[in-house]
Amino acid sequence: MLKEYINPAVPDKEELKAEIKIERERLFGYQMKLKEAKLPVMVIFEGWGASGKGSVIGKVINNIDPRFFKVKTIADPTDEEKRYPFLRRYLMEIPESGKFTFYDSYWMEEVTNGAVKGDLPESEYKKRIASINRTERSLHDNGYLILKFFLHISKKQQKKRFDELLADKDTSWRVSKADLYQNKHYDEYLDVYDRYLEDTNNPTAPWYIIGADNSRNVELQVLRFLNQGIDTALKNHSLAVPILQNPFRLVPMPKLADISLDDKVLTDEEYKEKLDKLQDELRQLHYKLYRKKIPVVICYEGWDAAGKGGNIKRIAEALDPRGYEVLPIASPEPHEKARHFLWRFWTRLPKTGHIAIFDRTWYGRVMVERLEGFCSENDWQRAYNEMNEFEKELTDGGMVVIKFWVQIDKDTQLARFTERQNTPEKQWKITDEDWRNREKWDAYEVAINEMLQKTSTDFAPWYILESVDKKYARIKALQIVIDAVKKACES
Repeated sequence: MLKEYINPAVPDKEELKAEIKIERERLFGYQMKLKEAKLPVMVIFEGWGASGKGSVIGKVINNIDPRFFKVKTIADPTDEEKRYPFLRRYLMEIPESGKFTFYDSYWMEEVTNGAVKGDLPESEYKKRIASINRTERSLHDNGYLILKFFLHISKKQQKKRFDELLADKDTSWRVSKADLYQNKHYDEYLDVYDRYLEDTNNPTAPWYIIGADNSRNVELQVLRFLNQGIDTALKNHSLAVPILQNPFRLVPMPKLADISLDDKVLTDEEYKEKLDKLQDELRQLHYKLYRKKIPVVICYEGWDAAGKGGNIKRIAEALDPRGYEVLPIASPEPHEKARHFLWRFWTRLPKTGHIAIFDRTWYGRVMVERLEGFCSENDWQRAYNEMNEFEKELTDGGMVVIKFWVQIDKDTQLARFTERQNTPEKQWKITDEDWRNREKWDAYEVAINEMLQKTSTDFAPWYILESVDKKYARIKALQIVIDAVKKACES
């Protein structure tokens, strides 16, 4: 892409000035339309050192109300950020609906620098490219407009700009050792940049190569592409997105009605003996997990009153309190609703050596949100693949993902609801919403069966916890967690 790039003809000074004025006015006029359509816009600037990324961002944002945009500069990852999955620090910065975020570099720089300097093996490079392409497609499918600009200058032009900056003591600080290294190794960077642009140039998030020799013409080109992109996105915003086939290998799951429950029982003596032994084993494994810097996510979904809380408690009792967090997931807050539905889970992931236990998860998308009409059919149909991709990102990054469905039958739920309602100290556990959800048991069962069938992958399978006898379910969960952690620590 870069090697074949030819700078376009530049309009004369007056024509250039007039065209920029028109495009600035168009952009200004789009602001309220974006807000009304709740369209979030990501404008990503990549390019050579001294190509003028900061300058063009400054010119473009002058045409936008400051309440509608943010500018983010993505620096090298800190040691703390390296303890999380690669994508996390980038996805934490996505805009809310109806707003812009302008990025002075995004994930391209980390990947290409690693490739040039040999810090990123070929296998890891390919893995990250796949992650980026999947994520950009998922953002697009969830309503994001992504515009990616690469500002291109020659080696000679870059050196000239560096020399000019270095000659003035007030601007010399803007030229770093990394910039000088890039100019010295320009041809190597050119090869890597060209490959990266080809590898991540997709219909949902194409690259726009901008010749950056003339800063005024850069502004015009960026404004044109930005306005064209917004215009197209506004016209397509209400259209349904195609549902993609699931590319992952699935683990067969039984239907809930076929799961045997009554024979899954432990005596009090068996339970006490197994509980003490397994909790002690998990306690020792947690220290090993921390030493090996392996993050773990444990997900709990299940029927109301199935015993999720007690199950979580028996796991948590065995863990060092400094190394885990239990995350009860309620309805999304307004700032969470205004972003990709997985954003609030990316922000809650554990760092290396730590455990996050989710009481309810991202699977609400295909259960409560589906059945209560909180998202469109197209949204929840797409979500199966998007959640599989999310979990693939986590496991590819070395995270252990364990997913539990806590299963009871309808009669058991009624008995537990009645007990809660008739026991003063337990009445806080039962709500009118619980009773309403119970009336939709059959509809939920259909949705749950589909969820289990479509999201039990070989890298993040579902485990059924038969919980008519809560003691049995707790012991089974402990054993599954222990086996999964052991396997991760030994690999």
